[in-house]
Amino acid sequence: MNSKRELLQKLLKGIETGDAEAAAVVNEEKYIQHNPQTHEGSEGLATLFARLSKTNPKVKFVRVFEDGEFAFAHNEYDFAKVKAAFEVFRFEDSKAVEHWDNIQPLRGPNASGRGMLDGPTEITDIDRTEQNRELVDNFSQTVLIDRKTERMKAFVDANLIQHDPDGVDGIDAYRMVLEARSDAELIVQYHRVHRVLAEGNFVLCMSEGASHGKHTSFYDLFRVADGVIVEQWGTMETIAPRSEWKNDNGKF
Repeated sequence: MNSKRELLQKLLKGIETGDAEAAAVVNEEKYIQHNPQTHEGSEGLATLFARLSKTNPKVKFVRVFEDGEFAFAHNEYDFAKVKAAFEVFRFEDSKAVEHWDNIQPLRGPNASGRGMLDGPTEITDIDRTEQNRELVDNFSQTVLIDRKTERMKAFVDANLIQHDPDGVDGIDAYRMVLEARSDAELIVQYHRVHRVLAEGNFVLCMSEGASHGKHTSFYDLFRVADGVIVEQWGTMETIAPRSEWKNDNGKF
């Protein structure tokens, strides 16, 4: 039996190949699609794959993880334009039944020489998965949601490695981003953490908020070492107005 990690990769390779059989990984009767720009069900996926394959797309899996009923990936897509993406699927009986994603145009390297996708990929510290999940969950609630940035040092290494294309390394720079204001309003605002997924030393937070006043989804991938966050990757995506959605499930 294929692992959820393998099933995710089989499904998403359909974007590159246009093979409608890739959509067979999906349970059409149960499938819940959270990408507002995609129709519901495997028929919608098959149509999407066929359309995308005509643009000669490339799908590169940089990091792929499993967490219980979920598999999630950190990918590079080339659909005429290169993008960084997070893909999350929930599985039942080896079939995908729910999907979320967050995609941003690939930019960088940043001022510290970091790209949006480069850096470590090895999954380690499997025995510390739950401790690392708890650490990142507490960080997200305390610092990102409650905005207690003065407590960052309890969660984040001073020499944080930062892959944000507009960021630089270091905890102080990260704090400045979270505290930055325009016309007295925070530029980046986290309102709610919807899900925290983890495998070993990697933890993914799926959050909702605003950026420059626009309704935004934030996906932040953190690498944890020795009980602190030492590295961060992310994508930000503006959430389309409800009138433009192609399904009724919502982004989260």
